[in-house]
Amino acid sequence: MIKTAEYIKRRQQLMKIAGKHSITLLSSRSELLRNGDVHHYYRQDSDFYYLTGFNEPDAILVLIPSESGHQHVIFCREADPKKVMWDGPMIGTQGAIDDFGFDAAYDIKEIDRRLPLLIQGCEKICFKIGENDEFDQRLAGWVKSIESRKGQKSNIPEEFMSISHVIHDMRLYKSHAEIKCMKKAADIAAAAHIKMMQNCQPDAYEYELQAHYAYHLTQNQSHSSYPPIIGSGENGNILHYINNDQQMHDGDLVLIDAGAEYDFYASDITRTFPVNGRFSPRQKDLYEVVLQAQLDAIEQVKIGKHWNEFHDAAAKTISQGLLDLKILKGNLAQVLEEKTYANYYMHMTGHWLGLDVHDVGDYRVDDLWVELEENMVLTVEPGLYISEQANVPQEWRGMGIRIEDDIQVTKKGPVVLSCNAPKTISAIEQTMKG
Repeated sequence: MIKTAEYIKRRQQLMKIAGKHSITLLSSRSELLRNGDVHHYYRQDSDFYYLTGFNEPDAILVLIPSESGHQHVIFCREADPKKVMWDGPMIGTQGAIDDFGFDAAYDIKEIDRRLPLLIQGCEKICFKIGENDEFDQRLAGWVKSIESRKGQKSNIPEEFMSISHVIHDMRLYKSHAEIKCMKKAADIAAAAHIKMMQNCQPDAYEYELQAHYAYHLTQNQSHSSYPPIIGSGENGNILHYINNDQQMHDGDLVLIDAGAEYDFYASDITRTFPVNGRFSPRQKDLYEVVLQAQLDAIEQVKIGKHWNEFHDAAAKTISQGLLDLKILKGNLAQVLEEKTYANYYMHMTGHWLGLDVHDVGDYRVDDLWVELEENMVLTVEPGLYISEQANVPQEWRGMGIRIEDDIQVTKKGPVVLSCNAPKTISAIEQTMKG
């Protein structure tokens, strides 16, 4: 659980970067209709939550780095007894001050009157430029309302700065509390993967495994960090397969990409295992190539290494494995140069992980790969996908294999947060037997 003091510290850091005589504005995410008058389960905008811990719609964060007066201000919904009766507790303005560390909180209904007064006199407005057209138009209206006041033209901010990149750079480096949340999310997801392994059998349906996964997450006050992928047989070769509605057959593999979200932080784990609990010789051969590629890639997740280095390590191991199995022809240098391995391994080896499963943060800056630093968290997920239509011997077709873990960059080397999910052939088979 992230404490209020950490959210306050984040806001203070952002104000320091924004500079004196600035005002920073962030809007919450709106509620979204699913259909009719039924809303989707509400989930706050990740940037807004990162700075506030506040999970309600109709809110605007205001940060003013002044030496005196209020610095941390929020406009939010006032607690409404009638709405509480239908929808449950609301934070309200007093709750925002008492529980979230704000200096002042105002009813969102008062924003058109109060916010121009806070903007007035500031030299720079910082906000997420171009990301929310409705908010951009409202901000233009607030600035225009200052212009319309007699004698106030000199008090209108003249500089506008996009704050998105600054927040995203802050989010790239995880605190101790964030790592604890992500480890908890990984532990929950790993246990759910074990449940799916233990309950897998021929002729069952993919959605039956999804039910075990969802049940375990619910038992642990968690929910899915993204729609789970449970692809058996040829479905394992569909990278974003989410139908999860096919019957699983004896002799096939099932690829499961399923994570958990805990206190807003995501885990992202993929495991591949045989439906019947025993890898065939060919399945073992291909699986060992992917597993070794992942282990070699994880070895490159160290401080000072560049983002592309762990991908290159995985690609090299996979290329050599495909050559050894006679799936590819030629030599290693030729395969790597021509990237013929990409016929069967077509994606990058990982992504940033945090409040979003594909978390924010640059991969390249000025055309150079980002260097890994302490307490960055990323996934390492090599795979091989050989469809039924692939131009390879029949015994290799119809196999999709991906192995994915969540990795923390530390001074002592890579730490696998998702280590509780079995991934060696012997561990998987023993788990499924148990």
